[in-house]
Amino acid sequence: MLSKKRMYWVVAIVIAVATILSGCAGAKGGGKVLRVNLGTEPPTLDPALATDTTSVQCDEVLFLGLTDFDDKTVEVIPELATEWSVSPDGLVWTFKMRKDVEWVHYDPVKKKVEKKGKVTAHDIVYGVRRTVDPATASDYAYVDYIIKNAEAINTGKNTDLNSLGVRAVDDYTVEFTLEQPAGYFPGIAGMWVNRPQPRQPIEQFGDKWTEPGNIWTNGPYMLETWEHESKMVFVKNPYYVNAKNVDIDRVEAVMVVEESTAFAMYENGELDVVGVPSTEMERVKSDPVLSKELYIAPYLCTYYYGFNVSKPPMDNVKLRLALSYAIDRQKLVDTVLKGGQRPAKTFACPGIFGSPADDPNFVGVSYDPAKAKQLLAESGYTGTPEITLMFNTSEGHQRIAEFIQRGWKETLGIDVKLANQEWKVYLQTVNTDAPQIYRLGWCADYPDENNWVLENFHPTKGSNNPKWSPDDPAAQRFMKAVEDAAAASDPKERARLYFEAEKILVEEQAIIAPIYYYTRVVVTKPYVQRTYAPLGGEHWDKWKITK
Repeated sequence: MLSKKRMYWVVAIVIAVATILSGCAGAKGGGKVLRVNLGTEPPTLDPALATDTTSVQCDEVLFLGLTDFDDKTVEVIPELATEWSVSPDGLVWTFKMRKDVEWVHYDPVKKKVEKKGKVTAHDIVYGVRRTVDPATASDYAYVDYIIKNAEAINTGKNTDLNSLGVRAVDDYTVEFTLEQPAGYFPGIAGMWVNRPQPRQPIEQFGDKWTEPGNIWTNGPYMLETWEHESKMVFVKNPYYVNAKNVDIDRVEAVMVVEESTAFAMYENGELDVVGVPSTEMERVKSDPVLSKELYIAPYLCTYYYGFNVSKPPMDNVKLRLALSYAIDRQKLVDTVLKGGQRPAKTFACPGIFGSPADDPNFVGVSYDPAKAKQLLAESGYTGTPEITLMFNTSEGHQRIAEFIQRGWKETLGIDVKLANQEWKVYLQTVNTDAPQIYRLGWCADYPDENNWVLENFHPTKGSNNPKWSPDDPAAQRFMKAVEDAAAASDPKERARLYFEAEKILVEEQAIIAPIYYYTRVVVTKPYVQRTYAPLGGEHWDKWKITK
């Protein structure tokens, strides 16, 4: 194995030769190249099936939505839509669409792009129906339960897909009818699950429609390469509506799981942007070069441990509470994470409408060893059955799990086993049969508490990975609170109801143990001018390379 120093010089020589041959630093084939790390294999590129941040990042640059979010203000802005309106009763939303967006097919062998026709309202209708159709088996279809008949269709109670509350008024006008008023719906309308989907390649290639050479896209980039478990390459779409303002011609994305390896690649000049491992934080902050490339800011995400309440001993609420009270969140931030994160006392993070994260009246759960020991004693737990904590394979998640594992042993005397799985497999495990304790992070799809508590933990309308029974009286109070909040129009009343829902979720029932509110901790090369997306995928098409 090459030493780090020797490897650095080998990489430096290779880069120097490549630069001379290309005639332009950072360029390939006369174009500008951005090199990033996806961190893992995206489970899918199918907008109807995506549930994770890696897949969403890819979909963000391949497919346009009706709306998007402004990188600075987080306001909903037009993308495919040019304008929208809502009926006086708040139930019918109408979106007018631009008429100049093309479906394109890219042949990665011949390096040729072919127009396949305009993106129309019919493609939106097809995409939404496909997401809700139970035959598609979309794990994110519950997001659309706000649309009339979506829940009934997705759960098989209604077999008439045409009765779904979405229709093309004409080729460039799409109309949604909702189950109840939802002022946040324009944010949902632009989510990946509701983006236009191309019927022809889907019907022609089935599950393989998203492979290079098969896929049709309409966004700023096209898919050239997908070497599974290794890398992806995205190339600029010349027919993109704003192609003249897209500076970067090619995005080369690797799938390096180990944070330390990815960071070494950044230092060796092989990546242009990368997250900073917690083990490197002190060095980066003190380094005269790296410190100038470091960016730390709050991010609309929460890191948490979920409890599968259907699996003993996690069906014991006092044991769940004991485990939550025994997590020293501040020490975790100070000694392991070191990136300015905040200990979490709620599921929804600060910056989300309805979150009580900054409400001084919301107590939540914080580190309290004495209370944890008392609750453990009251729980009657004696060490059987054994407890397993599972996380997706990652050095960072491993360090966090080991810290919390030690804390549970020292505070409660409980031995917890650790297990991990590769990301794609792990997602399937958590979505179908979550382990006793599982690690997840949740990042906002749109900045409203509805996207957090209802869509994740409602026993019948959300993903409900904890397998919380709708027959549980506490679950019934939770369901009523989030359903009433979703239907309410008064912001104060909505906030009050979400306060109650978070209290039940975190403080009373410990369905989850929120751990910390994320910060974005990244380093970016000085020749990359970039934006920072507050939610959803990064907008690589808005970035520039200046060398």
